Amino acid sequence: MTTVRQRRIGKGAEVAEEQPSEEKNAKPDGRILSDHTGGKLWNILSITVGGIVAISLGLLTSVYVATLHENDLWFSNIKEVEREISFRTECGLYYSYYKQMIQAASIQQGLHGLVYDNKTESVRTINILERMNVYQEVFLSILYRILPIQQYLEPVYFYIYTLFGLQAVYVIALYVTSWLLSGTWLSGLLAACWYITNRIDTTRVEFTIPLRENWALPFFAVQIAAITYLLRTHLQPIQERLTLMAVFISTFLFSLTWQFNQFMMLIQALALFILDCFDMLPTAKVMWLYIIQISGLLLVCVLQFFNSMILGSLFISFNASVLIARTIQKNLKKGGLLNRLGKLILHVLLVLCLTLLINKFIKKILNLESDEHIFKFLKAKFGFGATRDFDANLYLCEEAFGLLPLNTFSRLSDTLLFYVYVFVLFLMTVAAVIVAFRNLSGSNQVQFMEKMEECTITLKPDAAYNLIHTVLFGCLALSTMRMKYLWTSHMCVFASFGLCSTEVWKLILKCIHLYTSQRTHLIKYSMPIITLLYISYKFWPGIMDELSELREFYDPDTVELMYWIKSNTPNTAVFAGSMQLLAGVKLCTGRTLTNHPHYEDKNLRERTKQIYQIYAKRSPEDVYRILRSFGTDYVILEDSICYERRHSRGCRLRDLLDIANGHIMDGLGENEPDLKPSLYPRFCEEIKKNLPSYTTHFTRVFQNKTFHVYKLAKHK
Repeated sequence: MTTVRQRRIGKGAEVAEEQPSEEKNAKPDGRILSDHTGGKLWNILSITVGGIVAISLGLLTSVYVATLHENDLWFSNIKEVEREISFRTECGLYYSYYKQMIQAASIQQGLHGLVYDNKTESVRTINILERMNVYQEVFLSILYRILPIQQYLEPVYFYIYTLFGLQAVYVIALYVTSWLLSGTWLSGLLAACWYITNRIDTTRVEFTIPLRENWALPFFAVQIAAITYLLRTHLQPIQERLTLMAVFISTFLFSLTWQFNQFMMLIQALALFILDCFDMLPTAKVMWLYIIQISGLLLVCVLQFFNSMILGSLFISFNASVLIARTIQKNLKKGGLLNRLGKLILHVLLVLCLTLLINKFIKKILNLESDEHIFKFLKAKFGFGATRDFDANLYLCEEAFGLLPLNTFSRLSDTLLFYVYVFVLFLMTVAAVIVAFRNLSGSNQVQFMEKMEECTITLKPDAAYNLIHTVLFGCLALSTMRMKYLWTSHMCVFASFGLCSTEVWKLILKCIHLYTSQRTHLIKYSMPIITLLYISYKFWPGIMDELSELREFYDPDTVELMYWIKSNTPNTAVFAGSMQLLAGVKLCTGRTLTNHPHYEDKNLRERTKQIYQIYAKRSPEDVYRILRSFGTDYVILEDSICYERRHSRGCRLRDLLDIANGHIMDGLGENEPDLKPSLYPRFCEEIKKNLPSYTTHFTRVFQNKTFHVYKLAKHK
């Protein structure tokens, strides 16, 4: 593999700076040995100090987010039900399985309850370990049961402290990646400080603790660090093998803990594919990474009882296609520019065609439709036609799945992160384009470029990988706000690396004819120090104020509802309602649900759409029939949904239901011409009038300012 040819050294001074001379190697004297020994001691000292700083910053970050969580909720002082309610939306569902395992009579019974679960979806028995990524809850619950800590630490604290501890792993991995790229731990220090000062945009762990990304992203950062090390040149065979093992373990853990693993891995595979096509990475290492990715995900597939959504993922099809295409096209990287470009275009087309064919074949064999809502969402999001699909519109109307807000960049700019990032990104992209052209051009073009002695550009494989990584994940973040946490954390790494990179400053100084080794090192170390001083001066007082601000959890209506359910309904009662609320109902009361927020199953999506007819314009008979078909005993109506104002017209839940049902929406505004008025009023509004047609089927048994609970009659 050739990224660029070695630059010919014409000046004696540069030889001394960049390579040891033959004379020194052949005739070492006492002074040179002393220098060598001093250099080794200095390296050991630097690594020791850098390691201590990395661990210290990781632990400080864990303490920081844990303190913010405590200060925001007064978590140590509120009741158990309030703690559980604080796990918002699907977070409560995930934590409920940890609680279920803790409360089980034995570990075996707990596992049996997850594999044969009949409380998460009424009138159905499902395998939780297959459907959801909850092995982390299983592992933690087993660990809690076997360790002698029950008397000292409550289960909830063991859980949240583990997640806050993973933030230490996350920060250390970012620190190490930046250090590996730049060659100085000062870069890692800057990356960690940027991560902390941009916390609003780099993590949300302190208020969505059990969310899958908070488990997965630390392992993903470890994987990036391992890949960065793997792509360094002149590694010993034992170093390569150990690093490949680290890549495999971190890839496996990342994939095991997040249901969106296949999409992240697909983007990573695309990054490797692009770089390999332009001959910017060692082909052998790229092939190993493809195999590791597939192996890690297939192992997860086995642990998830051969989850069909993994087998039918585009990622599996793409990686298999690349390996097949590389076997067919063995001479891909030989020939001149036009010849290489022709082969490259053919290679890309072959890989794309094979990917689509393999994916379609697998989905046909498995009869897989679990991820169809994602493709409908993507099609509508990027303007390939409007859709009335309820599931796709549910995503489109959520802010988290919209475009990245512009105020994100103003916040990132306050810490200078965005400015530095754009500056480094521009330089590295220009370098990558030149290197890619040079690699494709062949020897004649290389010789021509080498005549431009002062502008010779190099790009190391590890830097090239991190460049394409940040570009692709940046595109993902710009298009989908929820994915910004993949980008912003790596933005900290990439910007700090560029600011502390000898290559970057060397290139700039050479282009303006001011290059000397002393100037390069002066700028390399002074710029990050100045940036760190600025960040400390501007943001330290704000961080101290944030840590001193005390709040308290307050949601009396939901607490009252949970207490009522536990005290006034049988343990076998089945509840219907919104996905988000029902996750809390399962966690706090253990009652059976009709639907829940884990949306990666076609049958569940259809079920949720049917349950949500309680907020549509349907007759009481229709709603009663639908609810009873799922075994519902109680239905919970929420005023915040029935009279929703959070979203604009067309994106309120009731509007999405009206459109899906072919009904005209409420309020002033245009409607599509084929929408018709409904024959019935809105169910959630009309049921409160206690009309005979409603009281025949529904009896109100609980009410407060937010919730209304109705018991369904059991007609023969």
